[in-house]
Amino acid sequence: MGTPPTGKQLHDAYALAKERYAGVGVDTEQALAALRNVSLSLHCWQGDDVAGFENPDGELSGGIAATGNYPGKARSAAELRSDLDRAYSMIPGSHRLNLHAIYAETGGKPVERNALRPEHFAGWLDWAKSNGHGLDFNPTCFSHPMADSGFTLASYDPAVRQFWIEHCIASREIGASFGRALGTPCVTNIWIPDGLKDTPIDRAAPRQLLKESLDTILAAPIDRAHNLDAVECKLFGLGSESYVVGSHEFYMGYAIKNNTLLCLDSGHFHPTETIADKLSSVLMYVDEVLLHVSRGVRWDSDHVVTLSDETAMILQEVVRGQLLNRVHIGLDFFDASINRVAAWVIGARNVLRATLMALLEPIDELRELERAGDYAKGIAKRVDRCLRAPSLIETPPGLHRMGALAQEMLHTCQDAFVRLDVGVARSLAREDERVDELEDSVVAELMAVARTDPTKLDCVIYLLDVARTLERLADRTTNIAERVIFIATNVTEQLNS
Repeated sequence: MGTPPTGKQLHDAYALAKERYAGVGVDTEQALAALRNVSLSLHCWQGDDVAGFENPDGELSGGIAATGNYPGKARSAAELRSDLDRAYSMIPGSHRLNLHAIYAETGGKPVERNALRPEHFAGWLDWAKSNGHGLDFNPTCFSHPMADSGFTLASYDPAVRQFWIEHCIASREIGASFGRALGTPCVTNIWIPDGLKDTPIDRAAPRQLLKESLDTILAAPIDRAHNLDAVECKLFGLGSESYVVGSHEFYMGYAIKNNTLLCLDSGHFHPTETIADKLSSVLMYVDEVLLHVSRGVRWDSDHVVTLSDETAMILQEVVRGQLLNRVHIGLDFFDASINRVAAWVIGARNVLRATLMALLEPIDELRELERAGDYAKGIAKRVDRCLRAPSLIETPPGLHRMGALAQEMLHTCQDAFVRLDVGVARSLAREDERVDELEDSVVAELMAVARTDPTKLDCVIYLLDVARTLERLADRTTNIAERVIFIATNVTEQLNS
């Protein structure tokens, strides 16, 4: 391995990067300050391969499998907390912990899951207080005799359903106790494995049962300052390849209607889907979402997160949409083939790296350029409509000149942005005035045509729309030029007042 950089080398490299980013309008200090406020929720189950303390030698169920036999698996709460302390020490920032119900500490006495209470997690709460961690929680609806049929909250057996309803109610109470004690709301997330390997005759009945179970679980109101309820969807899993009761559509509808968080796990969809594309749609209808950042590989959903294109896109969408205050970010993977502490650190640091990369984008400038491209598409559509009009007219020469000038302005503003050339940026003010003058003449000419021959009104309207769109495109280029001037001089100038 190479020699690590010295402190001076790091300082010099950052100073250069800060200057370069400032050149495109990005404040690196502001980006780092925003990153410090990002709190990831690390998942406790990476440390012991989802074994828990209830029956650590039992088999996993619910389509969950941890592969590998790397030494060092945590065997007790003390060992697990010690491993977590080591992981947190290598992850910049202040972060949370996500607990499953099977990590209760019951003093060696068997306690059924529907009888779990906050006192069974007192050790975790004391540790969280001492280390400044928030806590999140999950009922464990798998790896239990009452889940052997593959169904829990959607089971046709009323006794099975009732057991899991009581467990989830207890889990909400535990989550709320964490929120009250730590002063930060606990996200209590419900995921169930319910589904079938083959195609069912009746898809609706289990979903109706699941809805009724959830309604019962969430019936008692809990202060959102203490507990936030979330429901988690999945496309398919081992043992539920053909039918999952809690599908994306089911839980999205439920979250919208019942004002819960929707949990989107990046490993729970088709390999060609990305949850980055879902966020802007989902957050139009729900207040907040929970992300489980994972890495799906073929049919397996829980690999250590890398700095992949998908990870980058997820965090780009969060940052570009200014959604950091509406998105709770957690990790969810389990890999027993590598050092378990390293898995936590690698996954968490890659999510933070992706977040920082997104925070360092010149988003405003990129958005302006993208919108300029939209104008070009809009013009093409309007020209097509004009050609289909019942009566054609000759395009005013001024409209051709407007198009050529707007295209030239777009290239000029791009050049000014790349080179931070203030003189070139300012030159766009005169060009914008020329476009405005041309628009006035084109509008006058077209209105004269409309007054002379009303049968040509459709075509006149389309061409007026084209003129207006070209004028807006010219305005966009001067908006970009104004930002270039501000970046280069720290002075605000208005070019197209």
